[in-house]
This record gives sequence, structure tokens and C-alpha cells, in this order.
Amino acid sequence: MGAMERAGDLTTAAREYLTFRLSQEEYGIDILKVQEIRGYEPPTRIANAPTFIKGVVNLRGTIVPIVDMRLKFNCSEAEYNSFTVVIILNLRSRIVGIVVDSVSDVLELSADSIKTAPDIESIIDNGCILGLGSVSDRMLILLDIERLMSGADMGLSTD
Repeated sequence: MGAMERAGDLTTAAREYLTFRLSQEEYGIDILKVQEIRGYEPPTRIANAPTFIKGVVNLRGTIVPIVDMRLKFNCSEAEYNSFTVVIILNLRSRIVGIVVDSVSDVLELSADSIKTAPDIESIIDNGCILGLGSVSDRMLILLDIERLMSGADMGLSTD
């Protein structure tokens, strides 16, 4: 599926996105994939896991892998503070947590505020970028979080 087709899928109706920050960039993910937002707590490390997988936490009896998105996207080393949060995602019945610098808000984006992302080389697979959303003077990178979390490099199967 090409970037234009993905952006076309988004434009059929306005959709809501949870926005979060990593360093200076702002990202958006489909709010329907979000189960909850929690404060950061150090997870239990797992031996031989990729560096961006910080470990696991026990969430009401469910073992949840925690992915540090700063490390995943090769940003500067994460600084954990009172704004750092874990977004718990429900992806095809699999629960995964992502660590982000902060959560901004939930935005509804209409068809005309979403543009196709340029096809450029980046750390994020272009297939994982749904498009670029514009709200006032803000630019959001809209992620296909389910596809991103099910990539082979993640070591997390969402089947």
C-alpha cells in the first residue's frame, strides 16, 4: 500500500489522534489503539532484548513489554522525569507500552489537514508513517503504531 493510499484511507472521515512528544517532534497515533496512559515506572529488564525494549511491567496480571520510543527512533538518550509517560496500546489483542517524553492532547484531524508524508530516508520505515497532520502551527507525524510495533526488528509478535 502506497503512502497516497494510506493518506486516502485517513481522509474518508475525521479521526482522533493522541499526540505525544519525543524530543522536538510531535507524533500522533490512532486514539482507538490506546488503552491507557500511565506514569513511567522502571520496568524489569529482559536479557538480550534490543536496547529500545526497556523490559516488562506487570499490568494487572498481564506482562507488558515496554518500548522506549526515543531509543527506537535514535533520538538523544531519554531523560525520565515527571512528564515521561507510558502509553499502553492494545494492538490486535496484544498489549504493548511505549515510553514517550510527554502526552499533549487528543486532536481530531479532518481530511484536508492530513498530507502525504514525503518519501525520504529516515529511521522510521515510511510504511509506518500514515501522513503529516497540520493543526494551527503544529505539524504532527501520524504513525501506524500497529505496523511499527509489529516490525521484525521489534521482536514483538502481535499475532
